[in-house]
Amino acid sequence: MRDVEDLFTRLARSPFRQRFRLGRTEFDYASGKDEAVLRQHAAGFVAQRLAPAEPENDGRQTPMRGHPVFIAQHATATCCRGCLSKWHHIDQHQPLSAEQQAYVVAVLLQWIHQQLQKPAPPARVRRTKPEQDDDPQLALW
Repeated sequence: MRDVEDLFTRLARSPFRQRFRLGRTEFDYASGKDEAVLRQHAAGFVAQRLAPAEPENDGRQTPMRGHPVFIAQHATATCCRGCLSKWHHIDQHQPLSAEQQAYVVAVLLQWIHQQLQKPAPPARVRRTKPEQDDDPQLALW
């Protein structure tokens, strides 16, 4: 495990990790929950998806959207055991200790907290189907 400040400095140099940001839905969800709820969700995801020595679908177990913790996992390289090994020096093929799980949760919450300090992202514009006109000739123009 590494110092969290050093970790965020190294993550800031990674173009891939810097691409991740909370979307409006995840931003609203995270800002509407208190830290205890987000901590509980993060701890549950880490325990279920990362803590086992050989997680199911390792390398593909973390969705890219749908919850602020999922996005934070990709942004902080805590999405799979390979990334944990490379970025955090947490050995693969052995269960995560309670201390390691607490470290991962702390990293996730710090990233989410940093995202919530930024302005809210714009709402996603949903495209609607254009209404069909009664006159088929207008479709030619």
